[in-house]
Amino acid sequence: MQSSHRSIVTSRPLRRAFYERNTVRVAKELLGKVLVRKLGDTRLEGIIVETEAYRGYDDAASHAYRGPTRRNQVMFGEPGHAYVYFTYGMHYCLNVTTEPAGQAGAVLIRAVQPVKGIVEMKKRRRTEHLRDLSNGPAKLTQAFAVTKALNGHDLTAGKKLYITEPSVTEPVHITASTRIGIKAGAEKLWRFSIRRNPFVSKL
Repeated sequence: MQSSHRSIVTSRPLRRAFYERNTVRVAKELLGKVLVRKLGDTRLEGIIVETEAYRGYDDAASHAYRGPTRRNQVMFGEPGHAYVYFTYGMHYCLNVTTEPAGQAGAVLIRAVQPVKGIVEMKKRRRTEHLRDLSNGPAKLTQAFAVTKALNGHDLTAGKKLYITEPSVTEPVHITASTRIGIKAGAEKLWRFSIRRNPFVSKL
């Protein structure tokens, strides 16, 4: 998949049924889908190339491991919503909620391949290097203007932020590996990426 300045998406956001499934499966199937951010008349698009799955009580690395809290309540709610949190006192991370309501699950969007709105992304990231625009969760949220204001946002509504199918579907070859920056649950191979894609955060 090559980066360009032309839209490569279909018009319809992914339906709730897509998210209302096993978190690990959703994490894999999000690869190759397109993240869309609307900022007034500006439209940003990027192909999802790296994800991480986080479940609930059976995943010690998850925010939901010990049950609902004020911070993680979105993870226990309706699937297909954005779960955005602030971490390390520095940046935001974008997740999408999964599993049926009441059962915690979320997929962290770790990296995307910029496609549309690249000039705007470069301004937000203050860099001219295409590969550095969104090859990591903090870079991604900065490039796509994702903040805590979008926490709980319904991704199926097709408004400010959503995920959709690409207009042209290409085969996706997946690499599975351990998740990054965790200690508990480190044995789970729940980090998924598009094999050899240069926009993955860590190849």
